[in-house]
Amino acid sequence: MSSSFSLPPALQALQQRLQHTFADPALLQRAITHRSFSAEHNERLEFLGDSVLNLAVSDLLFDQYDDSPEGDLTRIRAHLVRQDMLHRIALSLGIPAMLRLSEGEARGGGAQRPSILADAVEAIIGAVYLTGGFAEAKALVHRLFADVDLKRQATVSARDAKTALQ
Repeated sequence: MSSSFSLPPALQALQQRLQHTFADPALLQRAITHRSFSAEHNERLEFLGDSVLNLAVSDLLFDQYDDSPEGDLTRIRAHLVRQDMLHRIALSLGIPAMLRLSEGEARGGGAQRPSILADAVEAIIGAVYLTGGFAEAKALVHRLFADVDLKRQATVSARDAKTALQ
């Protein structure tokens, strides 16, 4: 895919919701492409985006919880970057409607599958990192988590850890 690639209207709208203009718009299209659709799929971007997401969320928590011990921060981060949370973010961005899936995967409900949607969010974060660097990717992650009540997530993750121990 070349950098002269032009985004379809749905992806232009997604780019606006992300508040990031892709220097290489083909990367955004690749980020929403499942491996069932094409050899040019999102798995490598997902791999990269997963690490960027973890670092950006760690940075966010480090700033928000300056007196919390490492174990608490680790639990909160794990709660924030899990599939369920990324699935919700994907739904809020409207990603199911624009996922590129094979016909079989689409008929099987792939556009609603939480794992596929979470992977697409990670791939988008990876694509932003490649086109805009860590500062842009971190800013995106902070925007994506802006509506998440971090205090509540901290309480939920602490309760979950205690429940698991008991």
